[in-house]
Amino acid sequence: MGGMKRGALAGEESAQRPATLGDLESEGVDVFCWCNRCGHNAIVPIESLIGPLGPAQPVPEIGIRMRCTACGAKDVAARPSWPSLGQVSNHN
Repeated sequence: MGGMKRGALAGEESAQRPATLGDLESEGVDVFCWCNRCGHNAIVPIESLIGPLGPAQPVPEIGIRMRCTACGAKDVAARPSWPSLGQVSNHN
């Protein structure tokens, strides 16, 4: 039974893989980066990343290659810059 469970879990994990630069390029989505040290953030165009890093680069791993332009820290996180739903207001 252990082998069946391992196989099922492996299938689930592969379905939940992180988005790659190629995935974002096909969707027309850029990368949102923020500094965990000072809070500075920016949206980086996908075109400027896909050339040097390649389409198979997982988006969460991009941060380790970045440096904050505000404070110089290398503690940068990255995620897809999904389109905003607009300002969220108080829903009572």
